[in-house]
Amino acid sequence: MAEAVAAGGRTRLSPALVRALASTSIVMATIMQTLDSTIANVALPHMQGTMSASLEQISWMLTAYMVGTAVFTPLTGYAERRLGRARLFLTAVIGFTIASFLCGTSTTLVEIVGWRFVQGASGAAIIPLCQSIMMDLFPPAQRGQAMALWGVGVMIGPVIGPTLGGYLTDEFSWHWVFFINVPIGIVAAIGVAKFLPDTPAIKTTRFDWFGFVALSIALCSLQLMLDRGQTHDWFESTEIVIEFLVACAAFWIFLVHMFTAPAPLVSPGPFKDRNFTLGLGIMFLLGVVILATMALLPTFLQTLLGYPVQTAGWLLAPRGIGTMLGMMMVGQLSRIVPPHRIVGIGVVMMAGSLWQMSGFNFNTGELEIAVSGVIQGFGMGFVFVPLSLVTFYTLEQRYRTEGASMFSLVRNIGGSIGLSVVVAYLARQTQSNHAILTEYVTPYADSVEVMANAASGLSMEALPLLEMEVTRQASLLAYVQDFEFMAIATLAALPMMLFLRPVGTTK
Repeated sequence: MAEAVAAGGRTRLSPALVRALASTSIVMATIMQTLDSTIANVALPHMQGTMSASLEQISWMLTAYMVGTAVFTPLTGYAERRLGRARLFLTAVIGFTIASFLCGTSTTLVEIVGWRFVQGASGAAIIPLCQSIMMDLFPPAQRGQAMALWGVGVMIGPVIGPTLGGYLTDEFSWHWVFFINVPIGIVAAIGVAKFLPDTPAIKTTRFDWFGFVALSIALCSLQLMLDRGQTHDWFESTEIVIEFLVACAAFWIFLVHMFTAPAPLVSPGPFKDRNFTLGLGIMFLLGVVILATMALLPTFLQTLLGYPVQTAGWLLAPRGIGTMLGMMMVGQLSRIVPPHRIVGIGVVMMAGSLWQMSGFNFNTGELEIAVSGVIQGFGMGFVFVPLSLVTFYTLEQRYRTEGASMFSLVRNIGGSIGLSVVVAYLARQTQSNHAILTEYVTPYADSVEVMANAASGLSMEALPLLEMEVTRQASLLAYVQDFEFMAIATLAALPMMLFLRPVGTTK
């Protein structure tokens, strides 16, 4: 309970209340930033019509946001040293809020793409700073609960984004998927300004321009390759090959520079910590699966099972409920079960839910969809919080913000790669399945005879019906094959957990 003590006309709050208010502001900022990664996706068709843009042109809005986030996330450690933690956090929240408002007022494609880049760049530091601040605000005994509270914001934003975005777009307009950030950002900024403790700024910190340029080129090339690969037939396109080679070369130059320069943009120090390095690898693999699942399910529910947008959004809500419940349980469970074992349980639950989804068919009911979502949500809640705790527990405090920025970066890169891989796999498997199924469509097959009779016996009229059904069945097989592939990819993270040091052991 708060203590209010009058002192010179001012009200002094207890440290516990200040910590609670600071944590609330941090969680609000987290939800605002993570929500924006998915909420705008469902509004793309409406924005496309307003701005008279093609689908490829309007998708640059998503690319601009991801590129801005990816390029500026590694700068978090340097910016914190240069400005101080609270100043940087406040700047990021205010910048993100203003950019969100300007995105909502945009009337042309150039404006929306430009402001989305600014939005991604402004908010790039929010997640890493939130993670490191929550680790430092609470004593070691309470960090599990603190990370669970913050983890709710990280995981719930992308989950509720499509549902909320669909509602705002249908009931109001696409502008409100951006305007919704404004009141949240204002409240979060006030809380940060009043209650977040600052760190001293080191004005003599030098900026590593060479490392920044090399990493920026690498990340931009990689993101462009991933976003445009499917539409340009991947490595059959000269553009994609060039982007791939540029990304590889720039990453190599950046890594060599990082380990040889006296003051690199990203210090190699954190990577000497085994838990931190393994945690990055596990987060990368899980980032591949989490975003890919969130991208596939809405299209599966709408295009194949025929659910309207809002119904599909509500069917995704149980995943968010499972995530919140899982995170609440982790806060208590981490006191008696080692965090690295909780991560293992969560990974198995995520893989199990994806394996269950690989059995979906046209007769799958809403209850089965909701149950698989709850199980996956529980798994995500069991993974994210204890994995963050294990990854940063043995890391030196001076590396925490920098480490958190890398943790966020690899999650985003993993998500981008995973999304591109599963979409490409879906397209290829649909074509392959279609070719295989058409081999069984002959005048002598019973199913063909039945459909021909349904079309008044006129085979020419039956052919379009046959083609539609073959395509539908091929798409269903491709989706379930994708879910099966992701289940196996999730289990690939388990061997890495065998090498994690349990929390509390010495290095």
